[in-house]
Amino acid sequence: MRSRVLPILAASLLCLFAPVSSADAPKAPTPKITKPIKIAPIEKIAPLKPKLSIERFTLDNGLRVVLNADPTSPTLAVVVWYDVGSRDEKPGEGGFAHLFEHMMFEGSAGVPRGVHDKLVEGRGGKLNAATSEDWTRYFELMPSSELPLTLYLEADRMKSLQVTEEAFENQRKVVQEEYRMRVDNAPYVKGYFRLMELVYEGYHPYAHPAIGSMAELDAAKLEWVQAFHKRWYGPNNAVVVIAGDIDATQAKTLVHKYFDGVPKVAVQPTQFPAFAGRTKPSGPEPVIDPNARTAASLLGWTIPPDHTKEHYALEIAATILGDGDSSRLQRKLVKDLAIAQSVSVSTEDHRGPDAFVIDAQLAEKGKIEDVEKTIFAEIEALAKKGPTDAELAKARAKVEHAFLFGLQANLSRAMALAKFEGQSGDAKLLESEVDRYLEVTADDVRAAVAKYLVREKLAHVRVLPKPANPETKPKTDTKAAAPAKKKEGK
Repeated sequence: MRSRVLPILAASLLCLFAPVSSADAPKAPTPKITKPIKIAPIEKIAPLKPKLSIERFTLDNGLRVVLNADPTSPTLAVVVWYDVGSRDEKPGEGGFAHLFEHMMFEGSAGVPRGVHDKLVEGRGGKLNAATSEDWTRYFELMPSSELPLTLYLEADRMKSLQVTEEAFENQRKVVQEEYRMRVDNAPYVKGYFRLMELVYEGYHPYAHPAIGSMAELDAAKLEWVQAFHKRWYGPNNAVVVIAGDIDATQAKTLVHKYFDGVPKVAVQPTQFPAFAGRTKPSGPEPVIDPNARTAASLLGWTIPPDHTKEHYALEIAATILGDGDSSRLQRKLVKDLAIAQSVSVSTEDHRGPDAFVIDAQLAEKGKIEDVEKTIFAEIEALAKKGPTDAELAKARAKVEHAFLFGLQANLSRAMALAKFEGQSGDAKLLESEVDRYLEVTADDVRAAVAKYLVREKLAHVRVLPKPANPETKPKTDTKAAAPAKKKEGK
C-alpha cells in the first residue's frame, strides 16, 4: 500500500498549500541570468543503464529459468520460450512451428481443451503466443497472486500436450483461415514473401514464411506433427522467465514443484547449411497484387546476423533512413516530394543471416521510378559521407528511448529476457545491450552501408495493383532501377 499512498498524499499536500489564485500569490523576483546556461552535448550525456534484478538457474531436466523481481506493479508475466522456429522446418513441412503456436492451446492431461484460456481470463489475466523464424513463445500476464496456477498450466502442457487427430484437424483449419485473412486477403504480403525468397536466394531457413503455405498445410500428416512436437517441445529446449511482483524464493520453489517432473526430449539441433549472403542482383520483379490500392517498391539485402557489430550499425542506418518524419526517406518521399504515402526501413533481426528491407508504398500520383531513384540516392549518400553528427545523436537517442521504455512493463521485459537467455545464453546481457548501439560511430554506419546496401546484391520486388483491364499490363520502366554496373577502376 505504501507505494500507492505516497503519490496520493503528495498530491493532496500540494493542493493544500497551493495559492487559491494567481492574484493572491506573492510575486517572485525575476532571476537575473549573468552567465549562459551550458547544456552538455548529447553524445557526452551518460546513457541511462537499466538495473534489473536477474536470477538464473537450470533444472536437472535442462530447463533454463530466469527470475526478475520488480514490485512496482501488482502483476507478473510468465514467458515460456522454445528454441524452435520456422527455420527448423524441413522443406515441404513448412508452418509447423506456427501450427504448434495454436496446438499448445488444445488441451493437456490436466487441462481440457479451452480451459487454459478460461482459467487465465477468469483470474483477470491475458495470454497469447507468437512464432518467428527463430523461436516460439507463450505468455501469461496475471495478477501477482496467480503464479502457482500460471506455472501449473505451462508445465502441464509442456509435459502432456494432447497432439491428437482431432486437435490437429481443428488447428489446421484455424491456421488455414488465418492464412486466408493475413496473406490471401492482405495487401503487399505476398510481395514481401517473394522478396524474402530473393534476398536469401532460396536459402530455406529464412526464404520461406513462418506461416507456411496452404499446400503444405493441406499435405501435413499427423505423424509429422507428432514427430515435430516430440523433437522440440521439452524443458531442455525451453526458457521460462517470471518477471514482476514476485518473491524470488517462492517462485523458485514453485518452478521446481511444477517443472522438475517434466521429462527431457531428444532434441536434434538443426544443421544449417552455410550461406554467405546474396551474390548477385535480382529484379525489379513485378508481383501483381489484387489487394493493393497503390504500387509499392520493396528492396532487400542480406546482412550479418543480429547482435553483431555491423548489424548494430545497420540498425542505426535504418533509423536514420526511415524512422520518423525527419528521417531521410520519410522527409524526401512523403513530405517534400509527396510521391510515397509511407516508407519503412528495418532489419529482420534474425539469428542467422539477416535481411535489411526498405518498403515504400506509393502515393496515388507517385511514379515508382522516382521513388526508387530517391531511395538509391539517399543510400549512396549515406555510404559516401555517413550520417551527420545530429542524425547520429538523434538515432542513438531514439534507440535508447525505445530500449528503456520497452523494459518498463513486466511482459515486454520478460520477453526480452527470454530471448537473450535463449539465443545469447545469458539474460543478463540485456542490461548492456543499449551500449552496443551507443558505441556505433558515424564511420561504422558509413562503412556498413557501403559494404552491404549495394546495388550489385540488391533483391528488388515491385508490388503492382491488378489492372482494371486484365489485358492491360502495368507500365513500369524496369531499366530505371536496375543495378548500376561498376566502372572499371572504381
